[in-house]
Amino acid sequence: MASNHYEVIIVGLGAAGVAAASTLARAGRRVLALEAQGRVGGRVHSVPFGEGIVELGAEWVHGEEDNTVYEQAVKHNFPLVPQGVDLITYRSDGSKPDQDVQELINVLVEQQQCDEMELPDTPGRFGEHVANHVKQYIKEKKPELLDDEDFMEQMMDFINLLVNNHNASNDWNDVNALDKYTPLDGYLYLSWHKYGFKTFFDILLNTHNNGPGWPTLDIELNKEVTQIDWPQDYKDKVTVTCKDGSVYTAQSTIVTVSVGVLKERHTNLFKPKLPEVKINAIERISIGVMDKILLSFDEVWWPLDSAFVGFLWRGEDKKKVPKESFWTTRIFAASRPMGSKNVLTFWTSGEIGKLVEILPEDKVKRECRQLLQKFMGADIQVPEPSGIIRSTWFTNPYTRGSYTFDSVACAPYPNSRTDLAAPLTDSSGRPRVLFAGEATDETHFSTVHGAAETGYREASKLIRNSQI
Repeated sequence: MASNHYEVIIVGLGAAGVAAASTLARAGRRVLALEAQGRVGGRVHSVPFGEGIVELGAEWVHGEEDNTVYEQAVKHNFPLVPQGVDLITYRSDGSKPDQDVQELINVLVEQQQCDEMELPDTPGRFGEHVANHVKQYIKEKKPELLDDEDFMEQMMDFINLLVNNHNASNDWNDVNALDKYTPLDGYLYLSWHKYGFKTFFDILLNTHNNGPGWPTLDIELNKEVTQIDWPQDYKDKVTVTCKDGSVYTAQSTIVTVSVGVLKERHTNLFKPKLPEVKINAIERISIGVMDKILLSFDEVWWPLDSAFVGFLWRGEDKKKVPKESFWTTRIFAASRPMGSKNVLTFWTSGEIGKLVEILPEDKVKRECRQLLQKFMGADIQVPEPSGIIRSTWFTNPYTRGSYTFDSVACAPYPNSRTDLAAPLTDSSGRPRVLFAGEATDETHFSTVHGAAETGYREASKLIRNSQI
């Protein structure tokens, strides 16, 4: 298409952008989708690694009921595989806890991972709430452990890391105990395994199995948007300018970039500047970091029946870790991705996740292997990894974080996500700049299905508008 004018321009091709673009294109609207990166997917990134495919971003489909991702997989005959969240913990001296303690840890981990903990009635620090729950549970099931100060410290540190990996937070007390996140019914950890999460995007864009795509949808990759000029006069158009100098116009645009990008760029990105209520929402919503380090091996060597291996650090062992290697004590666990059998994924978050993104690759690979060796014990020889890749969601200028969470800091401003989602309108009240993305979803933020639903939501608003 030669013309640079479209009915709608989509900025960003993550789950929200692809859902919006495909919905509008199916409805026959002439759409341009601009993506700053060289790929579709946003914070979903399926890559070949080891003997299959791994996920650098979103790992699982969370829930089955009313989940658009699950529904698309079923509709197109892609069998999603449930991944267990069972976990075997090892101690930093290479030993494993006795069976009773292991079972206790597994119950506490499952309660947290499956959102089964009863929440308080008022906002507060989630860490304090979880700590009280853990102590009460241990008091009921194995009260003698309460007198083991070192174990209790190990346990609290471990659950803290688990909470942070769940929320992409830096500390469990950064999270609001009364968050609005609502899990869907059905199994919460479903894997695309050998197909890769990218398949969801192929389905929506009608490109799976060499599909033709949508005839009224143009996609431009490596197109970084630098300015969105939105009109107050109903007769004027939205003008979108890119870093390479290209300029496009449209009746409306849907902005789907992460709130991390908005925090960094909103001042220069929008002309005129955003209303104060929108700026406040962007600044208040918390976006965190959840990062992965993936190591491949020439062969499967680990004698593990569980999906996860957790690392419990004894106090005396943690004190011996050199300062420059302290980040290894903040790795929550290692897991086996379902799409590549000879790979282990190491999970970290928060400020340590940001640090790991910029450490030398050889250092990260070497010290992750040493971490495994320390916890596996002398009876198991951990071989040299054959490869390493890692996520860089914070240093990536087009994401600046992994996903949002309801923080203690944002608790006094419960309408922030609604304010972020509100469109910018012209003098006639017509929506000209709309906002989608996981951060704009009140109850399903941090998920792919939540992000996609916001894309459908904003596209539907424009389809209902008879002027486009």
